[in-house]
Formats: sequence, structure tokens, C-alpha cells
Amino acid sequence: MKVKFLEEKEITTEAFLLLQAYERQFNIRIAPPVPIDEIAECHLELDLRFDNMERRLQKKDVLGAIWIEDKRVIIDQSLDPTTNPLKNGRYRFTLAHEVGHWTLHRLYYLTRAKQPALFGVNDEPSIICRAGDTEPIEWQANTFAAHVLMPKEMIYNAWEQQHGNLRPYDATDEVKLLSESLTDTRTSTVGIARDLAKQFHVSGQAMQIRLTGFGFVKFNKEVSGLFDKWN
Repeated sequence: MKVKFLEEKEITTEAFLLLQAYERQFNIRIAPPVPIDEIAECHLELDLRFDNMERRLQKKDVLGAIWIEDKRVIIDQSLDPTTNPLKNGRYRFTLAHEVGHWTLHRLYYLTRAKQPALFGVNDEPSIICRAGDTEPIEWQANTFAAHVLMPKEMIYNAWEQQHGNLRPYDATDEVKLLSESLTDTRTSTVGIARDLAKQFHVSGQAMQIRLTGFGFVKFNKEVSGLFDKWN
């Protein structure tokens, strides 16, 4: 589905405004981990559920889906953190991704609600999110999720608290060792990213991408392409 082009700074602003609105509504100051469940359910009043998405939609690799008109989000049951605690980071990123669709794309859908091509029948979701999808609408939702779960100010503060300064870490040697010892490079996250990921309740991969984007974790050209997908 085509959506209008958004610059990353526009998405960053939308994520910031959402967090700010949540803080105002509940008179609190957010600290990591960002309470994405409460933001989705209590602030946005989205109906959050889990289900077997392959069975429900007859499609494989579906992580989540959103029904715009019904304000309903369903996450695949394999990511339910109550039964799969190790999937908590992936679950939180998937939920933040769906919140991104709600924030960035709901008006796009609602203004075209009379067009049947956009809204399916038989309880079809407005947007289906599948693993590995690189369409612009999915990139936008992923970018939003990263900015909501790992806001710039929080990352800078956490890095300085952990290291006592804002100097970057050269991870080239560590990444080389990891890439040589692991067959799946998606799991080759450096220790410094895994440690910070625990504070934010995100995956080590997601944190590593974020830290790399801010320049806190650096690689040379030889290994820089190993870690370019959200997890």
C-alpha cells in the first residue's frame, strides 16, 4: 500500500508528541522502559489482543495487524511475553510498530474508508505486518517504533550514565569475532548494545541499530552492512 513520503524528522516529531501527550494525560515523566502497553491501551484506547495470526489470516510470517476502524491490534501469540518472556523485546517493538501505523497512517485510511480496496471484508485488517517487509509504510512504522521505544534523549542519558561520557565505542574487532563464530549474523549484537537493551526492554539488535545511528557504536565498512534490519 502506497503512503506519502515522510522524512525521518517528521516521524521523530510524531513519536515525541505521542510520548509528551501520554505524560500530560497521566502526569508522569517517562523513563526507560517506555510503557508502550499503557500508551497503546490507556492513552490511545486501542484494543490489544493475541492470536495465531497464520491461522486467523491464512498468511505466514505475520507478526501483527491493525484494524483501524475498530481500534484493534492483534499480535501473533508467539510474541506474547507472558508465555514467551524471551520474546518481550520483539513483542514491544511489534506493538510500537502497530502504534506507529495508528499514529502515522490512520487518517490516511479513514479519509478513504469508502474505498473498498483499502478496507477488506470479512474482518480483514487495515494493515498486515509481516516479518521482513520493506515497503515504505513498514519502514515508517519501524522508524516510529524505534523513536518511541528508544528516544534520543533517553539514549544519550543512558549512555552517559553507563559510561560517564558520550564517547563512541569502536566495535569493529568485537563484530569480527562475533561474525566468525556465529552463522546467523542477526544475533551478532555487541555486548554494549545488549546491556543497554535490557534497560529499554528491546532486542539487542534494535538497540545496536539505534546506537549505530547515533554514532555511539561504530564499525568499519567491512562489517557495517551486517546489522541493518530491525529485530
